[in-house]
Amino acid sequence: MPTDAFFLPEGEAFVPQPVCRGPWDPNSLHGRVVAGLLGAEIERRHAEPHLRVARMTVDLWRLPTFIPITVETAVRREGSRIRVVDAEAFAGGQSIGRASCVLLREGEQPPGEVWAPPPWDFPPPSALQPDPRPPIANEGWQPMWESRSQGRTFGTVGQKRTWMRELRPLVAGRELTPFQRVALACDFASPLANSGSAGLAYINVDITLYLHRYPAGEWIGFESTDHGASDGICMGQCRLYDETGPIGAATVAGLAQRRRS
Repeated sequence: MPTDAFFLPEGEAFVPQPVCRGPWDPNSLHGRVVAGLLGAEIERRHAEPHLRVARMTVDLWRLPTFIPITVETAVRREGSRIRVVDAEAFAGGQSIGRASCVLLREGEQPPGEVWAPPPWDFPPPSALQPDPRPPIANEGWQPMWESRSQGRTFGTVGQKRTWMRELRPLVAGRELTPFQRVALACDFASPLANSGSAGLAYINVDITLYLHRYPAGEWIGFESTDHGASDGICMGQCRLYDETGPIGAATVAGLAQRRRS
């Protein structure tokens, strides 16, 4: 059955579609669809109105192939204001990655003023043209997203700022939620913060996403704010936005990596 989604549901499993292909190996999935699936299953099974994900940490320790994935979740802490949930993804009987989410209950905002960075002055996506095919894609790559920037994006040197939005549902028959949009997108912190004059030479092994609110609308804005690397190990960070203002941040760690043909 043809689909525009990343995964087809099949019983308790999720069957990856060709559009899931990642940039490192033509026979493996993009890490962001695994991160998105883990976050989506935690939200679907354990979130509730006014109890939302404030932190998601994803560990990606195996490049999965195109075989069905199952996800197991477990509540690790249950309180009146804090819920902690773990999830683990399996393919072919092997663990391919895990996630941990901290869900916090909404409450009244306290009084007083706290310092924050100045407002983002990047043009809105409606004022920018779509970017071309990203240079980190494999041959046969199908569009996963749309991005709009001002020329400084993947594979360039300097601070990068860009907008991106999803073009596809994560799971066929299920509409993307605001949290799922940013859970899928947060992997972008790696190519934005860690690519340079030689392109992207680091594969990210984890993602930590912090959100003080969920995004409104389709577009997620990224602004690279930090990068450091030594001995083949790197870290990178981006601030995240929607069209009304800041929503949080994403941090990644990575290892030097060569692509397989």
